[in-house]
This record gives sequence, C-alpha cells and structure tokens, in this order.
Amino acid sequence: MMRIVSADDAVSLLRDGDTLMIGGSGGVHAVPEELLEAVERRFQQQGSPQSLTALHPVGIGDRGQRGASRLAHPGLLKRVVCGTLVDSPALAQLALANEIEAWTLPQGVLSQLTREMAAGRPGLISHVGLHTFVDPRLGGGRQSERCQEELVSLIEIAGREWLYYKPFHVDVAFLRGTTADEDGNITMEQEAIFGDMLSMAQATKRCGGLVIVQVKRLARRGTLPNKNVKIPAMLVDLVVVDAQQAVTYQSPNDPAFTGEFRIPLNDFPLLPLDERKIVARRCAMELLPGAVCNVGSGICTGIGLVSAEEDVLDAIVLTNEQGIIGGTPAAGLDAGAARNYSALVDQPYQFDFYDGGGIDIAFLSAAEIDAGGSVNISRFANKLIGVGGFINISQNAKKMVFGGTFTAGGLRAACADGQLHIEQ
Repeated sequence: MMRIVSADDAVSLLRDGDTLMIGGSGGVHAVPEELLEAVERRFQQQGSPQSLTALHPVGIGDRGQRGASRLAHPGLLKRVVCGTLVDSPALAQLALANEIEAWTLPQGVLSQLTREMAAGRPGLISHVGLHTFVDPRLGGGRQSERCQEELVSLIEIAGREWLYYKPFHVDVAFLRGTTADEDGNITMEQEAIFGDMLSMAQATKRCGGLVIVQVKRLARRGTLPNKNVKIPAMLVDLVVVDAQQAVTYQSPNDPAFTGEFRIPLNDFPLLPLDERKIVARRCAMELLPGAVCNVGSGICTGIGLVSAEEDVLDAIVLTNEQGIIGGTPAAGLDAGAARNYSALVDQPYQFDFYDGGGIDIAFLSAAEIDAGGSVNISRFANKLIGVGGFINISQNAKKMVFGGTFTAGGLRAACADGQLHIEQ
C-alpha cells in the first residue's frame, strides 16, 4: 500500500550495502534531488547508510554539488556504475583517487539492461562496446583501480563475438514524476523526458526492492487521466512531495521542455558568433533533407540552434538518446531536454532504434582524435568523463561527424568583425 512520507523518512529505510538505482527525468537528467539531499544529510548526521552501490544509466547532476555528487562522501559509497560522471565531478574525483569502485558503461547498455532485469532475463547481450575500453580485453569499463569484479564478459554466439553485461540486484529505486494520486499512480506531464522510469520500477519490484518516487504534487484518487499514468500504483511503495521540483538544473520551469507548447523559431536563443558556433555551423552543412540525426552533448548541441536560425529545423529530424524525436535538443545544464519535439519515447526504445542502425547522421563531440580516426571522449587531462551514449551512437550510425575546437595544445581563437582569428 503506497504511503506519502518525508524525504528523511524515506531514506531512513536505506541499509548499509544497498544497491540504489537512480532515475533522471530532466536536464542534466534532473533527479529526485530532495531524496539525494536527505541521503547526504543522514550520512553526515548519523554516519549511515554506508557502502552503497549507485546505479544510473545517465549522468545526473549540475556539474557541482547537486545530483549524484551528494553521494561523494568517503564511506557512504562503495561503488558507482553509470554512463558518465561528468555531471557529478565529486564522484569522478573519488574514482580518480581510487576511493570508490567506478565503472562507466554505455548509457544504452545500462538502459536496456534495466529492462532485461525487469523481465528477469539473465542480462544483456549486445555488440555495443566491442573493441572499446568497455570490452573486457581492454579494461571492461573500469575507471578505478580497485574494481575487481567482471561486469562485462566476451562471449561467442554462432561464430560472432558479443558482450554480455551482468544484471544487478536492486534494493531501492529513487524515481521522479510530476503527479501522484492517492493510490500511487504516477504521471510525468511536467517532466522533460521519460527516461527509464517504468523499467526501473519494474526491475526494482522484481528484486523485491523498494520504489520511492518524488513528485511535484498530489491528486485525488481516480482523477488522473489513465492513459497519462507512466508508473502504475502497483509498482510504487512511497511518494515524497517536492513542490519546488525543477524541470532541469538550469531551467526550473520551461513549458517548451515539458512539451506543453512549441515556441516560434525566432524565439530560440541565438548563439554568439564564436569558434563553437562556427564548428556547429560547419557540422550543420552535413545535414540532408529528411535525415534522422543524433545530436550529442557538448559543442554539437549548437546544431539545433543553427538549424532553427537558418529555418531548416522542420526539414530534418534531430533526436537525442534520452528519447526526444524532433525539435532542438538543449545544451549545458538543460542537456537531455529539448524544445519543439514531435514525440517522446522511453530511453530503452530510443537505444533499440539507435543500435539497429536507425540514425542517418550522428554529430558527436571529441576530445582526442588520432591519425587513424580513433576517438577519445572518456578520460583525458586528469579528467574522468565517462561514455554516455557515445558508443551506442558511434558504433551504429550510418555516418559520423565529430566536432571539437582542439584547444588542448594552447590554441586560442577569437571572433571579430564576422571573422575567425587565430591568436595563438
């Protein structure tokens, strides 16, 4: 029977050694912030829970102290398995210091694995990750030296190599929605994405775990439109209400992100003319009418704004891995959200489409590229980033376009009078 509780009461049920699955449904995959803050507060005051495992397919946080960074306290966290750590730098620092076990596995793999766990299947078999640092022959996705367990194995089926990703036992899930009724049915009308919320709830319940959902408001029993319910009450144990719940870490309330309406093209923000816009414009020159594209995070997110500025947005289909189809994927701390999209699907199904070769052109950022075309975005200059959806996208798109400014060697550029000037 669902109960409405405070965040502090909810996290008091966490035990030492629990595996905590965390769902994000905003940008940068805004999470149940009240719940994570309550975990941090309880640990600081009581020294518990300890030795948690955090499991989340997407990066979660404001690249500061919020989100998964709230778990970055010695003793609180034993292990993190996620798609990327760039949004929670405090966790990345613990991994670099070898104070926690850290794996970064492909975002799509972890998303689809959640669905496999919900069904009780033995794990995920995928070609995604072969011959990358996720391949067990090349490190198995480990990002800290203390990682000993094999989470990824190489197998062969019908003469072809595959990677097998092990499932996890989940004790508690922290999820997000917009409205909960008195029975615990959850809708997501003011969320930026659906993410993996349903699969996470199902996977946790199958393990006999506890599903805790943070929402913005409550509704009377029987008043929610039944087709709007995203997580049914039978999967929900506890509800925590946060009336100030923000759509993204950068934009507390943007109706365009929640799909309530579309904004005119001339209302999109204009990028300033700098080297990043020049790269985005050059990438956009690769667009073709009717092309189905992925726009990754970083410098390539400018492609959508360039397309809106040039009035070609309706001639193409931009997508992101979080489930957005159409419109303009957002950038910065809004990343993961989008404006003017035409459809929104759950993240595992978006990755099914990606892995099946559905993307015509993918635009991804790059940190390092060698002469043979190998690309690194995961770990460089004493920074631990992770991989996000990069491997799913790059190993399956029909055409790849990489963008970057190549400033690591000291390059300095500036724009003036409509021209790019190389200063150093």
